[in-house]
Amino acid sequence: MIKNYFLTAWRNLVKTKGYSALNISGLAIGMAVALLIGLWVYDQYSYDRFLPDYQRLYRVRRNFNSNGETLNFTSTSLKLADVLRKQIPEIEYVAETDGNQHHVLLVNNHQFYLEGIQIGSDFLKMFPFPLVQGNAGTVLKETYSIVLTQSTATALFGKEDPIGKTVRIDNRDNLKVTGILKDVPHNSTFQFDYVIPFSYSAKVHNYYTNGGMNSFGNNGFSQYVKLRPGISYAQVAPKIKDIEKTETNSSNAMLSEVVLQPMTNWHLYDNYINGKETGGFLDYVRMFTFIGALVLLIACINFINLTTARSEKRAREVGVRKAIGSQRKDLIIQFLAESLLLTFFSFLFALVLVELALPSFNALTKSGMRIPFSSGIFWLILLSCVFLTALIAGSRPAFHLSSFNAVKALKGGKLTGRASTLPRRLLVVAQFSCSIALIISTIIIYQQIQHARNRPSGFDSNRLLMTWMNDELNHNYPALKNELLQRGIASAVTTASSPATDIYWHSDVAKWPGKNPGETIEMGTIIVGDDYFKTLGMTIVEGRDFHPVDSQSIIYNQAAIRQMRIKQPVGQTVFWDTTRQIVGVAGNALMLSPFAAVDPTQWVYSPNNSGNVMMYRLSPSISTVDAIAQLNKLFVKYNPSYPYKYTFADESYAAKFNLEVLVGKLAGIFATLAVFISCLGLFGLAAYTAEQRTKEIGIRKVLGASIPQVWMLLSKDFIVLVLISCLIASPVAFYFLHGWLLKYDYRISIGPGVFIMAAVMALVITVVTISFQAVKAAISNPVAALRSE
Repeated sequence: MIKNYFLTAWRNLVKTKGYSALNISGLAIGMAVALLIGLWVYDQYSYDRFLPDYQRLYRVRRNFNSNGETLNFTSTSLKLADVLRKQIPEIEYVAETDGNQHHVLLVNNHQFYLEGIQIGSDFLKMFPFPLVQGNAGTVLKETYSIVLTQSTATALFGKEDPIGKTVRIDNRDNLKVTGILKDVPHNSTFQFDYVIPFSYSAKVHNYYTNGGMNSFGNNGFSQYVKLRPGISYAQVAPKIKDIEKTETNSSNAMLSEVVLQPMTNWHLYDNYINGKETGGFLDYVRMFTFIGALVLLIACINFINLTTARSEKRAREVGVRKAIGSQRKDLIIQFLAESLLLTFFSFLFALVLVELALPSFNALTKSGMRIPFSSGIFWLILLSCVFLTALIAGSRPAFHLSSFNAVKALKGGKLTGRASTLPRRLLVVAQFSCSIALIISTIIIYQQIQHARNRPSGFDSNRLLMTWMNDELNHNYPALKNELLQRGIASAVTTASSPATDIYWHSDVAKWPGKNPGETIEMGTIIVGDDYFKTLGMTIVEGRDFHPVDSQSIIYNQAAIRQMRIKQPVGQTVFWDTTRQIVGVAGNALMLSPFAAVDPTQWVYSPNNSGNVMMYRLSPSISTVDAIAQLNKLFVKYNPSYPYKYTFADESYAAKFNLEVLVGKLAGIFATLAVFISCLGLFGLAAYTAEQRTKEIGIRKVLGASIPQVWMLLSKDFIVLVLISCLIASPVAFYFLHGWLLKYDYRISIGPGVFIMAAVMALVITVVTISFQAVKAAISNPVAALRSE
């Protein structure tokens, strides 16, 4: 019996090849989108969960009370790490890190500029990245040691065994290779090519001797903890919350609360409001999960509409089956079998589409996804979804067709009326409402990105280059700067503790004129060398730039002055690390997010500043290609131990839009596919309508109807349905997009133009889609249509 069901289903699919192709194509694209998004969502949720005991791992964060607003930071002090290790018995391990940094690793003539991380001695016990060689408890016991990933070891040593051999770092020290790690998976928060012990980093940078351990206020490090088995965060939270407030001589510490963020939330929860996790990237993951389900639903609606629309074609088949004794349940099973067969073919086609699309999708999302063909769980979930999709898509056609009256069906009477077409119309409206909402979303996201891109940045990123400093470059910086200017390669050169497109350090201003008791301001703080504002093209709106003798001076931006409420700032004194005089006010510059308010920022001048980054603006008289060639030679001359590396400031600034651009591209792609699927259904329905009204069209043409009149006859119903869809989609899209825009301080307002534009696009697409069938029917010979009458 079951074999007969599927054999009959196969014959029906082959008999109606065009209809089957439309159904399979639409459903396959919908399933491919759902599968692609499902793989991406799983990939995002899988971050860091490959590590054993990830449920017990936490990042240490600080909530800081700034005038009633709670700010959240991941920067912590070395003193806090020491106190947590000694005073909180519920914590099994504590590991501090100095963040990811690039260093030159040299073995013989093999030199590579790679990214590594400085880690505390317990790091590899807490985060057991698989070691190919070495023991997690001892590999970083020695100060002058290094652990390489497999790829790095191969690059440096080839096929030789690297254990016990030395690697020279930054042409400064020799480090002994004590372990080899497997390459870090792409879905790990930590990404590195090698690790070195924090004890080495501390020795090189003199953290301990410079007071890094003395105060909770010296925050510049990341740290992580692992709770003991059976201990929950709720048990630890009250013990660590106010642990910094024991340091009563530090206003920074007195206003800080220590909190922990579970490892499961690191990747998805990057947004904190008033000290609480409020989502972040998770919002986009949920949004695309919804879009994937929506596109699949649109494809299922296509299936339902096309199948029910052609119901009268199979009326005699239903009548014959019922006349010879078939029960309604047998017919339902028959049509569900057809649905399952068609869905299965669609699924196979969808797998091919996903496999073809994955390389491009991975490149777009910077992921490393693949279809897990060898996973039994994957196939169980996928085949369950296929069965569920077949049930959803085939249920209404099955129950609708099996309900036909046998006598009426055999006599050829009219089996469907207006009541039967109403559900189909409602489904078309639902389908196009979803598609139009996606079109509106794509337009709004694009407008928001362009709005932020057109926002004045406050500095000139054109032909501005940035190179990160090292000891050798710091030592030779004066000579390098002098030669760059003398040879006309650069028009201005400077150094700073932060690049033009970021602020690495935030600190508090202790005193300023008009400060209220207990008031604090968290300031972006940048230590700068000569010609900083000139090099970056920033404007001094009040006062002056730094002079070579300004070691006790300070410059604020307009946002900082506004927040401090200083009416005549130039000449006023403030206390930061010492008493300083305000000599100038700089215009606001977007050094952090182009979507957010400008950070209050202060600049402190250090004539002998050995900054983190060197910035230099190319002279207008030299081409970029020639400049880079000459810069490479000069940097090799003054910094021979390092390859010349640079970043264009405009590219760095453009990277701030990466997330929004990704969301916009994905929304655009999925909106296009949703519209395409809807159009496949619309094309099929238009063909069916034209076929059903063939004789009516023939009579109208004989009576003198023109081609435009026939076209309008077949098109007006669909145009009305799309207009209704626009009216439904617009307020729904407005509601959700308005909420999305509220997360940005600098945002567009949604006007009526976007809804009109989306409606026009939907109408044009609809007209183009149905016109082929409408015009084909209008120009057909009426004699052929009326010959049987």
